[in-house]
Amino acid sequence: MIVSKKLLNGVEIIIGENDYIRFEVAPAAGGKIISVYNKQLCKEFLWTNKNLTLETHQSGADYDTHFFGGIDELIPNDIPEIIDSIAYPDHGELWTTTLQYKLFDDQILVYGKLKLSGLSYKKTIYLDANSPTINLEYTIKNETNFNRNFLWKLHVALAIEEGDQLISSAKKAKVVDPAYSRFKNLNEFNWPEIENVNASVVPVMKNNIDFFYLYDVENGEMKMLSEKNNQIFNIGYEKKVFPYQWYFASYGGFLDHHTAILEPCTSMPLSVNEAKILGQSKVLKPNEEINTIVRIYAGEKI
Repeated sequence: MIVSKKLLNGVEIIIGENDYIRFEVAPAAGGKIISVYNKQLCKEFLWTNKNLTLETHQSGADYDTHFFGGIDELIPNDIPEIIDSIAYPDHGELWTTTLQYKLFDDQILVYGKLKLSGLSYKKTIYLDANSPTINLEYTIKNETNFNRNFLWKLHVALAIEEGDQLISSAKKAKVVDPAYSRFKNLNEFNWPEIENVNASVVPVMKNNIDFFYLYDVENGEMKMLSEKNNQIFNIGYEKKVFPYQWYFASYGGFLDHHTAILEPCTSMPLSVNEAKILGQSKVLKPNEEINTIVRIYAGEKI
């Protein structure tokens, strides 16, 4: 892997690449990945907001207003919430945290500590030598003397076209919020059929929105398939770490964005406090840690 640097709107970007794929990560923006580019296909798989430039933000900033796209991660919450007597800001701490980094011949390490939760975060990024695959190796540790109930969610914004399809092994699903959905039925349904519509297929872009919880998942994978181009973006992960999948897609209905966001998640629902009551919140005891690997394949359908 070749590692290099550049500045984008004054924000330092670290680039990793080989013959197959190139990625760009912004340590100062919570380790956000802003590009996953397949060199052989000349294809950028991630969606970014063309109306914004990449910036860093202070804790407490509104996420939607500053939604740049790419691959974020939400820790330790989604909605602003008081959890275990700590008031957490919109979409958590990580996206506004400036991480440190270390560069190696074949790896990039970004790391830091979240001030409010006391969780330490490490992400090591490296590439497969013979395929367009990015490996993300994580350690998240509770360095406080108290239990931490939290949410950890990948937040992968993809460029989409009509006819693209989400591939998931989930058996069940629910609409998260009818205000953010073209479907108003809040009852559990068998994924992907709701109201006689296959919700896994990207529809005509007519200012609609989808937002689902997906669960009873068999395999730790979320895929976005472009059958037309024979291309696929696949997130592979440990199901024991991320037992739930969230899926948000804007077909122009959310701030005129056209993107599908794949969100493997430790918790369900939106509120960590509600998930805690349901026994569906992630908990780390003092000095306990999560170690896991996420693999991203962005290339031709095999």
